[in-house]
Order: sequence, then structure tokens, then C-alpha cells
Amino acid sequence: MSVTNQPPSGTLTHFDAQGQAHMVDVGDKANTRRVAVTEGRITMLPETLALIQAGNAKKGDVLGIARIAGIQAAKKTSDLIPLCHPIALTRVAVEFEIEPATHSVLCRATAECTGQTGVEMEALSAVSVALLTIYDMCKAVDRGMVIGGVRLMEKSGGKSGRFLAE
Repeated sequence: MSVTNQPPSGTLTHFDAQGQAHMVDVGDKANTRRVAVTEGRITMLPETLALIQAGNAKKGDVLGIARIAGIQAAKKTSDLIPLCHPIALTRVAVEFEIEPATHSVLCRATAECTGQTGVEMEALSAVSVALLTIYDMCKAVDRGMVIGGVRLMEKSGGKSGRFLAE
């Protein structure tokens, strides 16, 4: 498994020669299997984390609902991000890990497709909306929650090859 953490090209691909925003033409790109893995974290009061763990938050199963919200967000990414291509996703997975020592929930999302453009934005959207859903469902007891560390961890497929975050 080779890793090609290539540096960015130095050009912004969503702008034409005149500086006008446009949707990137992917018509000549090969269809390849593309996978992106992202993560992010929400930190909260210990009592809030205990409610989530017990599954008895006032609004219900917080992580179950956040998982569905994350999957929906991945499917709707091109509606949210103006220049993203609609993608026929073949898989979206959203997983959570409770981290008691830091009073936080780590969210990881994986998006996959076979196509002409990557799925990084779909995986990032999934993590972001899943974490926002946790905030929404718990804000009645903890408005000081902090969402952070949302980032691409890994991607494969396409011309640029494989990327692994350090």
C-alpha cells in the first residue's frame, strides 16, 4: 500500500483563468474506487457525556440519530457545498467512540464511491453534521460543548493516489 501525500498543486481548481468560480470538469477523469475517512470530536461536560452513554437524553438516542444525520449529510453534500458534484455514494459509515477521559465523543465517517471525483467533502459533511446533531440534541443541558478537529484522515483513489494524515 503506497502513500502519496503529494503537496497541493498550488492552484485553486474551482476558479477559471479569469478568476470566476466554476464547477471543475471531471468528464475526462477515470472512474476509480474512491474512499475518504474523516474524523472530528465534540467535548462536553461529564454529565452530558453520561446522558449520551446512558441513552436516556430527553430527545432520545443521541448517537443513533447523529449517525443517521451524518449519513444524510453525506448524501446531500452537493446541495450544501455549491461547487461539489453530486456523487453516487456506494457506502457511508458513521461511527462514534466515547472518550471518558476527555469528556468527548469522537466521530469517524467513511464515504465511498466509484466515480470521477473524490468523496472527501461527503465524509467531512457526515462528520460535521453528526457532531452538530449531538450538539443540537444536548444543548438544553450543555451549551458550552466544543466541536473541533474535523479533518481528513485518509483518502484513496483518483489521480492523486493515497493520502494519510500524519
